[in-house]
Amino acid sequence: MCLSTGSFSQSFLAKLKTLPENKPAPTTQDWLLNKMGLKAGIYQATDGKDIILSNGLIQRRIRLTPNAATVDFQNLGTGQQFIRSVRPEARLVLDGQTYQVGGLYGQTEHAYLREEWIDGFKKNEADFQLVDFSVAPLTNRLAWQPTTWTMNRQLPTGQELTLHFTSTLPSLRGIKVDVHYAIYDGLPALRKWVTVINTRSGKVRVDQVVNEILAMPEEESAVVGSPEEMKKPQKIYIENDYAYNNAMRYELSDQATHWKVDSSYTSQVNYNYQTPCLMEIYPNGGMGVTLASGDSLESVRSHELLLDSYDRERNGLARRQMYRTIAPWTTQNPVFMHLVSIDPAQVKRVVDQCAETGYEMVILSFGSGLNMEDTSAANITKFKEMADYAHGKGILLGGYSLFSSRRIDDENDVIDPITGLPDKGAQFGQAPCLASRWGLDYLQKIRTFISETGFDLLEHDGPYPGDLCASTTHPGHKGLADSRWVQMELQKGLYRDLNAKGVYINAPDWYFLDGSHKIALGYREVNFSLSREQQKILNRQNIFDGTWEKTPSMGWGFVPLTKYQGGGPEAVLEPLSEHLDDYRQLMMQYYGAGVQACYRGPRLYDTETTKETVQEVIAWYKKYRDILNSDLIHLRRPDGRDWDGILHVNPALPEKGLVMLYNPLKEAITRRIQLPLYYTGLTEIASIREQEGKAKTYPLNRAYEVEVEVTLPAAGYTWLVVE
Repeated sequence: MCLSTGSFSQSFLAKLKTLPENKPAPTTQDWLLNKMGLKAGIYQATDGKDIILSNGLIQRRIRLTPNAATVDFQNLGTGQQFIRSVRPEARLVLDGQTYQVGGLYGQTEHAYLREEWIDGFKKNEADFQLVDFSVAPLTNRLAWQPTTWTMNRQLPTGQELTLHFTSTLPSLRGIKVDVHYAIYDGLPALRKWVTVINTRSGKVRVDQVVNEILAMPEEESAVVGSPEEMKKPQKIYIENDYAYNNAMRYELSDQATHWKVDSSYTSQVNYNYQTPCLMEIYPNGGMGVTLASGDSLESVRSHELLLDSYDRERNGLARRQMYRTIAPWTTQNPVFMHLVSIDPAQVKRVVDQCAETGYEMVILSFGSGLNMEDTSAANITKFKEMADYAHGKGILLGGYSLFSSRRIDDENDVIDPITGLPDKGAQFGQAPCLASRWGLDYLQKIRTFISETGFDLLEHDGPYPGDLCASTTHPGHKGLADSRWVQMELQKGLYRDLNAKGVYINAPDWYFLDGSHKIALGYREVNFSLSREQQKILNRQNIFDGTWEKTPSMGWGFVPLTKYQGGGPEAVLEPLSEHLDDYRQLMMQYYGAGVQACYRGPRLYDTETTKETVQEVIAWYKKYRDILNSDLIHLRRPDGRDWDGILHVNPALPEKGLVMLYNPLKEAITRRIQLPLYYTGLTEIASIREQEGKAKTYPLNRAYEVEVEVTLPAAGYTWLVVE
């Protein structure tokens, strides 16, 4: 061991010696097809100077002396390096003063980092200094309890490394900082976050925590141009547990990833040093949290997925596999319908219909009259009886609650930081502050209602959307500085608690990493007032576009059984028996994509023939449920001019693939269609049958493709099974 003892304790050095030495072996396997053997580990390297997190897919190497700093972060499959310049491991703003956590200094050329430079780097005594480390199996923040059909019931596994820092500055004595890194088995990603602990007798205000700082190679060179005009690094995907915006897409919801310019990088091509190649993670709006003695605070948690391609489909598959791994609750996908009534007799009739047709959950929809804020004994008893009846039939029951997009009163509404009034300072105009007295009571009422009625689902409309609140009288926050952080933590805390109790959560915002299960697929609500013919094509476009980054189980669609957002008889399915072909195809489009839609109306069927149709579709879906909930390959986007289709793939199943093909035209068509089968895991021969017909064998070409000839009925569809 050549590590200088410096300020490190003997226990630190002894622990370091117990770590295995890093002996990387290059892997040639494609992790999207086979994750076997890709185990995460924490290693020592460079004669004890470095510590490494690696799983055969990625590695992050941290120099330990004279202070801690990441000096290597790479995709082992491609060899791509993501570090061009050494930066601190984190940054804090405490009581208005900025402090670095870790860090090494002395690099003069910031376009690249040479290994022989590192030994000459120095530390800054004013920074938080590394004093210890610990290694443990990966921990999971959520005590997840799946109570519905679930594709993946395994929580992620891996290893965690925690670096412990303190400061020698008198003003910071008693302030400890832990920087956490978690690396996953079988996934080219790691998670990073920071904990600030106050062990001194006085208070400290945490204004901001920057939990990640990466100076990365630029994606492109531009002699002139602004950061907004230039590409950010494309082969790293960052997702944080700090996202809101009702956009139904993470990139538009992210409130913590910041791409900045790097003025120290003086050899960059851009003449004004405007290349966006410095990435920092911190929450918009800051924290503003005061820690009393013994208190601690956790930062944003960021997930860093290293990509190996510029291909949209492959990168989408990588993101979807990340969700399946780090947030397996998103693979829960119960079959549900939306009921527009709370009349006990009608609820029981629909529960009976669900039990008869294979549906698994009833959601008391918006407009049904459900009020979860009413926790009176009479209301609790009423809905507990409904839940008990549903459970007796093997059906889950849940309901809708609106938080935002509503006015409460001057005392409890969000206070506009500019006007100082409860007027239009909220994202949706006027809205309550979640940390107001009303907001805190609302959260407790939702918990109480669900717990005492036995409800199985919360459909939460308008979860906390990021409103700042300038009130200084709301009991849950002190003022403007901590208002966003506190409200965000309250919202996430509700979802984590419900998830741990087995409650399913539909929420139109990006709270997946804190326990929500499903978000809207992405659609324009007024389009459901258009004709059924238009809706069929538009719905398939929504499915196609909404599944590039989300798995099928992460998004919900919509089917208006009765009038919704306007429209005439041509827009709705009721009476169901009179529009049976449209009803069947709308179900097949959604179930064939693995996407649950909100079938919103008073019933699932009206005649015996309608009942048989619903039963047939649900039985078909459940027969192929595993492959339909598997990853999705986009074949051809619906355009109303020719065929469109999607392909589900899963190399671990007997059905390696399932293809859904549609014909929007009014005449039958015959087409020869190329099927890309690489992600099925097949390499030489594919056995393919149309529906339940006889299978034919097809040799795969060198691009892992086969060509099939298919005849599609007029305005109809078919499916193929690949084995």
